Amino acid sequence: MEGEVKIIVKWSGKEYEIPDIQQEDTVLSLKERIHKETGVLPERQKLLNLKFKGKAAQNEDLIGKLGLRPGFKLMLMGSREEDIAEVSHAPKDMPDVVNDLDIEEEEVEIENAEVYLSKIQKRIDHYIIVELNPLREGKKLLVLDIDYTLFDHRSTAETGVELMRPYLHEFLMQAYKEYDIVIWSATSMRWINEKMKLLGVSTHPHYKIAFHLDSLAMISVHTPKYGLVGVKPLGIIWGKYKQFSAKNTIMFDDIRRNFIMNPQSGLRIKPFRHAHITRSKDRELLKLSEYLRLIAKVDDFQTLNHRKWEEYKAKKSKQERRGEANNDE
Repeated sequence: MEGEVKIIVKWSGKEYEIPDIQQEDTVLSLKERIHKETGVLPERQKLLNLKFKGKAAQNEDLIGKLGLRPGFKLMLMGSREEDIAEVSHAPKDMPDVVNDLDIEEEEVEIENAEVYLSKIQKRIDHYIIVELNPLREGKKLLVLDIDYTLFDHRSTAETGVELMRPYLHEFLMQAYKEYDIVIWSATSMRWINEKMKLLGVSTHPHYKIAFHLDSLAMISVHTPKYGLVGVKPLGIIWGKYKQFSAKNTIMFDDIRRNFIMNPQSGLRIKPFRHAHITRSKDRELLKLSEYLRLIAKVDDFQTLNHRKWEEYKAKKSKQERRGEANNDE
C-alpha cells in the first residue's frame, strides 16, 4: 500500500520486521509497534540510526519526514523489564545506586558461603567460554563491565560512539600491554557482541579481547537487605584458567555488588551517565589506565586496597617522578 514503510529492527542479535508503518505515523508510534514485537518499552528504546535533519529523531517527528527506504534496518538498544528484574531482583523502591556500605557488611559471609561456592562450581563445569583471542603467558587479568563502565546505555544518541566513555580505546590499548582483557556484562551474549562491534572494540587493531561472559555466567546470592541479587564471581574464570587468581586479577564495575563474591578483587568505577553532559569532563579511564600500569608491577594484588586506588596512584607516581629526578642529577 502506498505510504507504508516496512522497517527491520535489529535487537539482541535478532531482526524483527515492523510492517505497515504509515508515512504520517510518528516516531513514538513506531516505538509502540517495536514494543509489541520486542517487549522493550518505548521509554527504554534507543534507536541509534534514526535521524531527522542530521540529529536523533524525536518522538513527535513524522516517519514520512525521515526519508526511510523500504526495508530500512534500525538498531535498537534497550532492555525488557523482565530482563532487568531478572538481573537486579531489587525492590521497586531501591535507589538507583546501591549503598555500598550496606553491601560491605555482608561480603565476608557471602563470599565464603558453601551454597554459592557450589553454584560457582556448576558454572565452572557447565558454562562454555568461547575464546575470541588466545590468552598470553605471563599476563595479568582485567575484567570489565560494559553498561555505565564503558558505555552510557540509557542516553539517546545518533550513533553508539557518542555514548562511549572517553578514552576507551586508549585505555584498552594501554591495558592490553600487561593484561588479558575479558568483558563481562549482565546481558545476553548476542547483545554483548553487538555492543562491542558498535564501539569498535571487537575489531580494534591494537588490542584484543580474550573472551566475553554474559548473564548466564552470573549467579544469584541472597543479601539480608536487598534480597536476591545477581553477581559476577571471578571464581568461574579462575576455575577454568589456573593461571589466574586473586593474585593477578582485577575487575572494574560501576556496581560493587557485582563483585561481592570477590570484594578484594573489584574496583568500583565511577558510573558514566549522561554522556552528552559529562563527556568533556570524564577522565576516569585515563586515571585508571595509570593505576593499572602501576600495579602491573605488583606480584600479589591481594596486598592492594582498590578502594584507595587514587591514593596509591598519586603516591607511586610521585615516587616515580622523584626517581627520574635523581637519575637526572
